[in-house]
Amino acid sequence: MENKKRNFTKPTQEPDGTVIVGRNPIMELIKSGKDVEKLYIQRGEREGSITKIFAEAKKRGIVITEVDKKRLDELALGNAHQGVAAIVSAVEYKTVEELVNIAREKGEAPLIVVCDGVEDPHNLGAIIRSADGAGAHGVVVSRRHCPVIGQTVFKSSAGAAAHVPIAKVSNIATAVDELKEMGVWIFAAEADGVHYKKADFKGACALVLGSEGEGVSRLVREKCDFVVSIPMRGAVNSLNVSAAAAILLFEAAEQHAGA
Repeated sequence: MENKKRNFTKPTQEPDGTVIVGRNPIMELIKSGKDVEKLYIQRGEREGSITKIFAEAKKRGIVITEVDKKRLDELALGNAHQGVAAIVSAVEYKTVEELVNIAREKGEAPLIVVCDGVEDPHNLGAIIRSADGAGAHGVVVSRRHCPVIGQTVFKSSAGAAAHVPIAKVSNIATAVDELKEMGVWIFAAEADGVHYKKADFKGACALVLGSEGEGVSRLVREKCDFVVSIPMRGAVNSLNVSAAAAILLFEAAEQHAGA
């Protein structure tokens, strides 16, 4: 006889997050309001409670991905997934406003990093590590174009992901507008900007770093107040995004310290 209790599954672990499987556990997880990094639904499953889970997840802005049964089997590690799995966030996300307030409560000018489509977990981890080292007050990431902030990001950040406040937003352009409304100057890092040493980072500022392949998106760049660049003198015309972040962050931190 089939064991009816198998629907109540325990969390399992994959390389980049804690995985919850089973329809009832995931519905309760979503209702609880906890941060869910990603929801996986078996391709073609759109009946019964799966439909309700899909609707609730969409309402909360959770990223939903359709996958085949084999992928769900891998995530479930032998547990009964019932066509659905969710990756739970390893961090408690802040709002953009909270990042700014963290700085102001310390009596400091906000220094924030905005990741506009940085999707490689090693790069994101390295950026968070540099943000921590430079004393930045937080990192803003995209809900859709961002890796799961799990083991890979934590390892690449040397543990800094546990200490740096992170805001995950649905729209980076909207987050930039919000920062500007709170008096933060926005600097995009792009190849055609002014030399970063000539930029004035002394006040409240946010550094916008683009994706590994495309750079800062057009709409976000248009909203930025300044564009800064790091001069390249070799055969390669750009730095890895995490290396560029480190250079700009520590320059901004030096200027803040001397302000």
